[in-house]
Amino acid sequence: MLKEFKEFALKGNVMDLAVGVVIGAAFGKIVTSLVNDIITPLIGLLLGKVDFSNLFISLTGTHFNTLKEAKDAGAATLNYGLFINTVIDFVIIAFSIFIVIKQLNRFKRKQEVVKAPDTTKECPHCITSIPIKATRCPNCTSMLEAKGTEPAHS
Repeated sequence: MLKEFKEFALKGNVMDLAVGVVIGAAFGKIVTSLVNDIITPLIGLLLGKVDFSNLFISLTGTHFNTLKEAKDAGAATLNYGLFINTVIDFVIIAFSIFIVIKQLNRFKRKQEVVKAPDTTKECPHCITSIPIKATRCPNCTSMLEAKGTEPAHS
């Protein structure tokens, strides 16, 4: 059982997935920092010095100036500002992934080889490869169906 697990864990796809998860976590931290430290403060400044992380509703009915005060007092809060930050995080990450996948698909399409049209077919009698336009097999001399006509009889 240990041997099977080792084979599974060391397969290329599992290792690729592990690397992807680690890079994704690091990317998520970068995007979170971008949102919390750059984008949200700029949006807050444009909207009149609003700090999204301090937008909340106290469910106890008591007024608190900051979310930290409410948390320290043990008050239940509805943190819609933090939710806005999380939504902005998600949109940026989703858009970034969309751009990366779009670019990968573009590279993949460039690598696809254009398939040339078939120039041969298989003789149904002797199973050898012959030109598509042939009406008689050069190997077994059987009469073949010509495209668009009734079957030929030998």
